[in-house]
Amino acid sequence: MIGTLRADPAWAAIDLLSDVHLHAAMPRTFEVWRRHLLTTPADAVLMLGDLFEVWVGDDARFGGFERDCADVLREASSRRALAFLPGNRDFLVGDALLAECGVRRLQEPTLLDAFGQRLLLTHGDALCLADTDYQQFRRLVRSDAWQHRFLALPLAERQAQARAMRDASAAHQAGLASEQWSDVDDAAAAAWLVDAGTDVMVHGHTHRPAVHQLADGRRRYVLGDWDLDGSHPRARMLRLTAAGLAELDLASGRA
Repeated sequence: MIGTLRADPAWAAIDLLSDVHLHAAMPRTFEVWRRHLLTTPADAVLMLGDLFEVWVGDDARFGGFERDCADVLREASSRRALAFLPGNRDFLVGDALLAECGVRRLQEPTLLDAFGQRLLLTHGDALCLADTDYQQFRRLVRSDAWQHRFLALPLAERQAQARAMRDASAAHQAGLASEQWSDVDDAAAAAWLVDAGTDVMVHGHTHRPAVHQLADGRRRYVLGDWDLDGSHPRARMLRLTAAGLAELDLASGRA
C-alpha cells in the first residue's frame, strides 16, 4: 500500500533529508539540524527515517536529549510543515511524539505530488534485499508482537538493549569495506516505481548519496547521512522546487 502526500498549493520548496542520526554524543550535528529546521526557507521538511540514532519508545521524550529534540520539532512545526517516515533506527517513533510535536507520519513508501512532479519516498532499507539477515531482523522488529513485548520493558532496559544492538551493528559494519555494504536492489526499486506510476525515487539508509539511473529512464536519488562531529563533516540533503531536485550541503554551505 502506497501512501500519498500532496503539497499545499502555497508551497514553493520542500526539503528532503534522512539519516541525521541525532544522538547526545553529537552536539554539532544536533545544532546544525536544529538551526536548519528553524530557519530553512522551505515550506515543508520531510524526514525520511533515521532522524534519531535510536528511539526506544515515546516515553523517552520526557527527559534529556530526547526532550531537546522534541522541543525543536515542536517549534519548527509552528513555522512550517513537518513529516516523518520511520527508518531502521527509529521505527518505534510513535503517534504520541508526532502528535505532540505537530509532525505528520508518512507511510512506507509515500508518493509525493508537488509542483507537477511525483516522487516516491522511502527510507530504503526494505529494498536492500541482498542483506537477508537484516531483512529477517526487520520483519521481526516490525511485528506488532515484538514491539508490544519490547515497549512493555522498563525504559532503562530498552535503552540498554538498544545500545547493545547499535554496538553490534557498528562492529559488524566496521569489519566490512564500504563496497561490501548492502545496497538497494535496482530491480526492486524499479518495480516499486512502476507500481507507484512515477519515475523518481528518493531514499536514504545506504549513506551513499548519488543519483542512480535505472531502466526506462527511471532514477533513484540517495540522500546522505549527517555527521558534523567527526573528522569528515557532512550533512547533505535535497530540496524540491518547481525546477526539480537540487542538492544542499550544509557542512560546506554549498547549495
